Amino acid sequence: MTRDTLFDFARKRWSIEPDCPFADYPEAAVLRHQDTGKWFAIVMPVKAEKFGMPVQERNAELDIVNLKCQPPLVTLLLEKEGVFPAYHMNRKHWVSILLGGAFPEEEIFELLELSFRLTEKRKKGKKTAAD
Repeated sequence: MTRDTLFDFARKRWSIEPDCPFADYPEAAVLRHQDTGKWFAIVMPVKAEKFGMPVQERNAELDIVNLKCQPPLVTLLLEKEGVFPAYHMNRKHWVSILLGGAFPEEEIFELLELSFRLTEKRKKGKKTAAD
């Protein structure tokens, strides 16, 4: 999967465009709720060595996506290839998934949907199935 594939899914599913809020890091793009502005995903290039991955080229960067999940799911996902503790996010509730890696594309789409639900605005006193 590429970042463009992920962004195309968000456009078709929620009519959401990626936003690049960091002037110093124009390749970092967030997907956020239109009503609250709350993030449900961030895609960014990260140096491969940050994830302990061997690299041929010094300072090689890989695209990752950070997604929010429930803590028990985070624990399960971390056992899978291409999934890492969240980079620059709360590691209890977020994971980093290597784009273009071994992790199945369909599962990334499912986790993107989950992250969207976990971060959406809730009506007072209501719990969602994601709780």
